[in-house]
Amino acid sequence: MENLHFKLYDHLLQFSLFQGLSRSEMLQLAGNTKFGFTKIAAKKLVIKADSPCMQLLFLVGGQLSVRSRSVDGSYSIVETLSAPWLAQPEALFGSSPRYTLSATTFTECHFITLSKEEVLRLADDILTVRLNLLNMFTTQVQRRALIPWRRPLTTLRERFVRFVADHCVYPAGRKELHILMPRMATELCCSRNDVSAMLNQLQSDGLLVLHRGRIEVPLLEALSM
Repeated sequence: MENLHFKLYDHLLQFSLFQGLSRSEMLQLAGNTKFGFTKIAAKKLVIKADSPCMQLLFLVGGQLSVRSRSVDGSYSIVETLSAPWLAQPEALFGSSPRYTLSATTFTECHFITLSKEEVLRLADDILTVRLNLLNMFTTQVQRRALIPWRRPLTTLRERFVRFVADHCVYPAGRKELHILMPRMATELCCSRNDVSAMLNQLQSDGLLVLHRGRIEVPLLEALSM
């Protein structure tokens, strides 16, 4: 049983919610908290957009395919995310406690789950957990508050890169943007011909691959350089 607690301890320390806890505190937490453990095969739906968020979902092994979609459903971005990853902790609280993205297992995945009731109990019992939870939410709010104040971009390429990055869950790795050229032109405030020329140049530079209605970005960080 102690070895199981040590293994859980190692998994949990990968997440900011549990940073700063001592080993003895973590072992006590592991022994007194009702964690759930689940293994899900590849190609299975884990999170459905707009479904209620009733627990924290910690990805501790494997890879997920995550899709974020525009409000009108006209375009979406698909990302491949690897462990460790915590699925939308902000969706657990607030006026609309629902997921805003969908997630499907890309490979076999291992998860640790923690119910909302257990999260509230831990936040009430352990000051470090409470502070970590507040820091997670306030950091997200502060980053979003800066968005309207960023410097204006002068080139179409810069606007395209910012558009992709702003719609991603994680600002690195492989991305797939599912969008039609007219909508892309509208989003970037330019003509369809200008968008086409810019994307074809990026493809010639080896930074993305164009498909019908789909733009594949192998590495977002390379595109951003």
